[in-house]
Amino acid sequence: MQTSGANTEPALDATLRGVPFVEPVPAAQFPQNRLDPRRGDLSLPALTLDEAALRANRDLFFRYLADHGAQVAPHAKTPMSPEIVRELRDAGAWGASVANLQQAAVLMQAGETRLLLANQIGGAVAGRRLGALLAAHPQVELCAFADSPEAVASLAIAAKTAGRTGLPILVEIGDGRAGARDDVAVTNVIAAIRAAGPQLRLAGVATYEGAVAGPDPVATEAAIARLMTRTAAAFAAVRAAEPEASLILSAGGSAYFDLVVAALSPIVAADGKTTLLLRSGAIFFADHGVYARAFAALDARGGLVIGGETLKAAEAFRPALRLWAEVLSRPETGLAIAGFGMRDVSFDQGLPVLLSVHRDGAEIAGAAQGITVEKLNDQHGFLRLPPESGLKVGDVLCLGISHPCTCLDRWRLVFGLGEDGTVLRVLRTHFG
Repeated sequence: MQTSGANTEPALDATLRGVPFVEPVPAAQFPQNRLDPRRGDLSLPALTLDEAALRANRDLFFRYLADHGAQVAPHAKTPMSPEIVRELRDAGAWGASVANLQQAAVLMQAGETRLLLANQIGGAVAGRRLGALLAAHPQVELCAFADSPEAVASLAIAAKTAGRTGLPILVEIGDGRAGARDDVAVTNVIAAIRAAGPQLRLAGVATYEGAVAGPDPVATEAAIARLMTRTAAAFAAVRAAEPEASLILSAGGSAYFDLVVAALSPIVAADGKTTLLLRSGAIFFADHGVYARAFAALDARGGLVIGGETLKAAEAFRPALRLWAEVLSRPETGLAIAGFGMRDVSFDQGLPVLLSVHRDGAEIAGAAQGITVEKLNDQHGFLRLPPESGLKVGDVLCLGISHPCTCLDRWRLVFGLGEDGTVLRVLRTHFG
């Protein structure tokens, strides 16, 4: 990337995947070119975002939250796009969640002022690093997780380094990943926070239900129920230690948020001084794979209930991401090789699915039927074709992805598409 003249915005060129221009072009100029991935106008492969679907998912989920008395700090680890984080906050999000110090630094530098550091940070060195960040951004309100006295000590170092008092700490309850495992551990964390003096403040409880999920839906619901019971007990202990404070009770990813709300919202309502704060991030993007299956499972549990109306989550949430690629070779009957691979698309929770085929900018009706992505190499996708397939070299493929988090992190640029299917804006990601 280069910077052109007096324009301080870095220009985009062919060193970035998807950019079709050899000479640097400012991102703001992209819309006037009316680039259409269906015509192959982008340098393929390219990742696009359906802007209308993103807004619809946002509005739907915010309606659900308002109806159930919850708020959300969308997890920024999914897009790592300060622009999207800002838009979600402007639409009503509490703030943003981050998973590590690099993500926190990105959003602090972008001007975000309320962050939930939804992870353990490590030892004393990490504590000093966090403290330096907080000192450089004194306007930022940050809440952090702790699941041990050692974690508390690191956060106390952070607060002391930053010259802060009252840094809010949530006791993390967990199973399968980080988090205090029993009542003794919870008691020890609470005691450590209170013993840290003015630097730290006991501010609530957090957990993550996705860490106990498995392939068996009955066993998963039982495991989440047990975790919610432990979380409620820990919250009672924190409330006993802080009888007058405003607290946070945080959980909820994008797959089982309904179970979290059902279990924890009555506790929050009865308490009267606590915010139920979800951390869902991938839900705003949805997908054609793991979250499509998760929404179908949610529907099997009773659906998405808003204002007394039950919606089908699998239909209401719209996949917003598409991968575009080109057919490179038809080397043998029943096989096509396409120009995308493991460096371009998620595959940890399912391979991409072919949605449509385009030739000369027009969709070929029915051409995607029966074609499956069989495997991926670094830069190649192997497509298994039915005998009658007329797929040709040069055809443009539109694919749905499975798992937004591990697809977006492969891209430094994502192209936002308007209602007419052309590039409306270019979004930068900051995964480091």
